[in-house]
Amino acid sequence: MEELHSETQQTEPEPAPKIIGLTGGIGSGKTTVARFIEEFGFPVYYSDDRAKAIVNESEDLKIKIKELLGEDAYDGNGLYDRKFVADKVFNNRDLLQQLNEIIHPAVKIDFENWLKKQSKYLVFKETALLFELKLNRQCYKSLLVTAEDNIRIKRVMDRDNKTYREVEAVMEKQMPERDKIKMADCIIYNNTNLEELKEETEKVIFNIE
Repeated sequence: MEELHSETQQTEPEPAPKIIGLTGGIGSGKTTVARFIEEFGFPVYYSDDRAKAIVNESEDLKIKIKELLGEDAYDGNGLYDRKFVADKVFNNRDLLQQLNEIIHPAVKIDFENWLKKQSKYLVFKETALLFELKLNRQCYKSLLVTAEDNIRIKRVMDRDNKTYREVEAVMEKQMPERDKIKMADCIIYNNTNLEELKEETEKVIFNIE
């Protein structure tokens, strides 16, 4: 008995985009690098911005956050009060972890929905807590934007009108740069000017294999 062979050829599915985790501490220039990456034609998912939006969009999250932090977590207009929340969790690691456990699963789902719409071979997921939350394990590679501490402090002082000690206090709460550098697959050093930063960004991202 002769075998029957189908003559219809199945088309190969498009390969899934490779996710590059993009991170950097306060004053590193992470957001500037993300904008350059978009200029070079690659999509960037801004986890921190989406988190800020989702806490206002999701009624389920609003209920959970109010249960954790109290009604004052949202202002009179029903909007997330970032200053109140930041003050509440700044020196309370357990409370911060509980808040992250509410917000980050929602951001994860939002990212997965965004990812389905992408067609580039590389996509970038910008997040401040890439290594702290071990999100780098879900990425093809990690990309760290870093700079010398004194440069980062001066940038934030100029940008946010904060004192040296205020910026230093925030940095002390973040994972040390030396630890991030050890963990990162790719590193962009942002110690000079925007022109050199853009050139370095282009060189690094187009060398990702």
